[in-house]
Amino acid sequence: MNLLKILIATLIAFGSLFGTSYARDQIKIVGSSTVYPYATIVAERFGKSGFKTPVIESTGTGGGMKLFCAGVGVNHPDITNASRVIKEGEIELCKKNGVTEIIEIVIGNDGLTLAHSLEASNADFNQEQLYLALADEVPVNGQFVKNPFQKWSEIDPSLPDHKIEVLVAPPTSGTRDAWDSLIMVKGCKAAGAYDMWSKLGEKAKKKCRISREDGRVIEAGENDALIVQKLTEDPERFGYFGYSYLLVNEDKIKPTSIAGIEPTLEGIQDYSYPIARPLQFYVKKAHIGSVPGIEEFLQEFTSSRAMGEDGYLTDIGLVALSDDDADEIRERVSNLTTLSTE
Repeated sequence: MNLLKILIATLIAFGSLFGTSYARDQIKIVGSSTVYPYATIVAERFGKSGFKTPVIESTGTGGGMKLFCAGVGVNHPDITNASRVIKEGEIELCKKNGVTEIIEIVIGNDGLTLAHSLEASNADFNQEQLYLALADEVPVNGQFVKNPFQKWSEIDPSLPDHKIEVLVAPPTSGTRDAWDSLIMVKGCKAAGAYDMWSKLGEKAKKKCRISREDGRVIEAGENDALIVQKLTEDPERFGYFGYSYLLVNEDKIKPTSIAGIEPTLEGIQDYSYPIARPLQFYVKKAHIGSVPGIEEFLQEFTSSRAMGEDGYLTDIGLVALSDDDADEIRERVSNLTTLSTE
């Protein structure tokens, strides 16, 4: 009788975590809109290998992290895609909700791409100019004022002589986070505003990331395809997204240069392109073996035929890791090595 009670208690405990064995027979993935196209292609190929095709939702990196860190079990995602690394606060949220073993898989590199219509004249910006165009407050004569610039040429005569209008990702997006770090904060420093905020006792990094709200900066949601459409409708607009969206829409849009450098595969891989970044996804180790196919999905995604230099993901814009870095990631998958969250 006691043995029976123990068995029942064990089954109940397991059931509360995962319902019944294989209560969900499809991998559930959320997260970054930038990683979404790559994950979708891997999922489609994986679905032909005997497993059900994973279900993928483009929620943005921040939204995906919230869902991923909400708990363990079939009601929560197995994987979240991310166009930036996981934040300390997100790790703490995961730990609070019992998500304590997380595997980080870097799949390659990406270059943030500021683009505009093919009908527009070529453009070149540096980080300082972009900061001055998009920031909420900017330094003028040693004082901060609400951004007065309405045209690019008001910032620098070499810039386009038309309205400032940039389509941006929402605050929950990893792409927005990367843009703010690589453009807004660096441009803020170049303009001298970072030091000015610091001397005023403000949190300079936070202040530098605040965008203007007078219609010059327009949030376009997590739909990068919509940004492409909006750019084709008005040659004076600019918008940014991952490099893959440029490659698949080269018949409609073209990139601007950043500090004289256009995005290329080589420039993104060696980080000579000023706004290159890594792409990754995160996996709950606790779900491996309880939701079928996760380990096999990781092996497919990190295989040389997928993310290798001549892999099918590089055909749509993923910039491959170096051989040494790729080998390290595959070893991480083989050993199911988790992040240190201490």
